[in-house]
Amino acid sequence: MTMRERDAQLERVMRAGPVIPVLTIDDVAHAVPLARALVEGGLPAIEITLRTKPALAAIEAVARDVPGALVGAGTVLNREQLRDAQRAGAIFAVSPGATPALLEAADVAGMGLLPGVATASEAMVAQEAGYQLLKFFPAEASGGTAFLKAVYGPLPDLRFCPTGGIDAAKAKDYLALPNVLCVGGSWVVPSAALKAGDFATITKLAREACAAAGR
Repeated sequence: MTMRERDAQLERVMRAGPVIPVLTIDDVAHAVPLARALVEGGLPAIEITLRTKPALAAIEAVARDVPGALVGAGTVLNREQLRDAQRAGAIFAVSPGATPALLEAADVAGMGLLPGVATASEAMVAQEAGYQLLKFFPAEASGGTAFLKAVYGPLPDLRFCPTGGIDAAKAKDYLALPNVLCVGGSWVVPSAALKAGDFATITKLAREACAAAGR
């Protein structure tokens, strides 16, 4: 996959829904019904963080058994995790930061990566490395919408997925910005609903998120 094809695929993922749900899966049995609930609710792009032992198995299950799901791996910190996620079936990866080794690994793998940035300098470094699509993290702690408004002037070609401290109310403000394609968040998957297997509530919250964004 060329860099242009990789970026086009990643942009399609970011535009697939207003929210990329950030999921921490403790029980792999939850992965498929949860992904189906989110897809049904209009949020097909799903980030499963590599913070738990079942994460790779969950990615593999969703990639195999949930048509329409665009499954990615989150909290990717190094080339080994990127490789493992890609082998499991992830079509994109998300990182809280950006190291030269990780950016190079994504280039070699031909895998879409949203590298995390929190400052204008970090965004410029990522852009110099060929990355125009970025994760703004931790969004609320790093200036929120004010930061994104400020960098739009000098860095108009960059597009962001803000993540960190964002809820349903704050998401509307981020999504109104011209340099934001989507937001990352976990509010559409309340832990109580997940533990109870209440996937209908999760579908409802996903639909509400889409409606609030006018999608």
